[in-house]
Amino acid sequence: MSYLIKPKNYQPLLDLKQTELGIKQIKEFFQMNLSSELRLRRVTAPLFVLKGMGINDDLNGVERAVSFPIKDLGDVQAEVVHSLAKWKRVTLADYHIEPGYGIYTDMNAIRSDEELGNLHSLYVDQWDWERVITEKDRNISFLKEIVNRIYAAMIRTEYMVYEMYPQIKPSLPSQLHFIHAEELRQLYPDMEPKCREHAICQKYGAVFIIGIGCKLGDGKKHDGRSPDYDDYTTKGLNDLPGLNGDLLLWDEVLQRSIELSSMGIRVDKETLQRQLKEEHEEKRLELYFHKRLMNDTLPLSIGGGIGQSRLCMFYLRKAHIGEIQASIWPEEMRQECEKLNIHLI
Repeated sequence: MSYLIKPKNYQPLLDLKQTELGIKQIKEFFQMNLSSELRLRRVTAPLFVLKGMGINDDLNGVERAVSFPIKDLGDVQAEVVHSLAKWKRVTLADYHIEPGYGIYTDMNAIRSDEELGNLHSLYVDQWDWERVITEKDRNISFLKEIVNRIYAAMIRTEYMVYEMYPQIKPSLPSQLHFIHAEELRQLYPDMEPKCREHAICQKYGAVFIIGIGCKLGDGKKHDGRSPDYDDYTTKGLNDLPGLNGDLLLWDEVLQRSIELSSMGIRVDKETLQRQLKEEHEEKRLELYFHKRLMNDTLPLSIGGGIGQSRLCMFYLRKAHIGEIQASIWPEEMRQECEKLNIHLI
């Protein structure tokens, strides 16, 4: 089921050639700044992994991975990655990365179960990054420090775009606002989670919501998170659970919040067992990734993903992610976008 947000009187600020140049400059500039801020080296990433090893990202646990048989391996099944959340941690171990340093990569994925719209496409492109940490780094202060470093790179990139295209005025606030999902629920108790996100983002412009995946005071989660990578149950902000979160920005074109990054301190052995038990997924402990974590052959880490097309969409003031990337859209959506002056690639 597709859903199209229809901004009134939308006029693109850039033509197609300017847009393509802007995309190139944003991607090159931002990843250079991200690498510098977090001390990351670039590595090559897979488009697909073997099924049944526990390496693919399970997202919310219901999305189907695109899979195919490999002829030369006796038709063993491979899966197109959803993201590289767990693969990166294995790579940190295999590359013998030291604490304080990490990796980043261009992640390309196909998510066939996405509900297509202004912000969601079948094609996903993001910078996936992961950094080795120590036990003393597993706290909320360190998480905030890393998030602020990423946000600093976002602010610098926005100013670069302004220098290229003066008609695009900077809009990001100088400070990122942090709030726990439970505090957000108490602030807007009569709203659904997505509406809370819109409300808090409209107020502050840029927000990091902590505790994605943990159960809140009403027994519900703000949003889902796979139980075997982010640590969302260890106590963090104001003695509330969660060492992870989502970074959201207020989008003036769409008049709503958009999620740019999902990230967090990763599970250790204790947290992995606790979260798998809560979700009745203890059977995953028999998978390759989980065995390596339990056998102490994977480092403690922090990591996340940053949406490339969404970031470009925000900076270039576009109304639809299809103005940034080439994908497949319902014909009725294409026709409606043409009427709205939204030119899908």
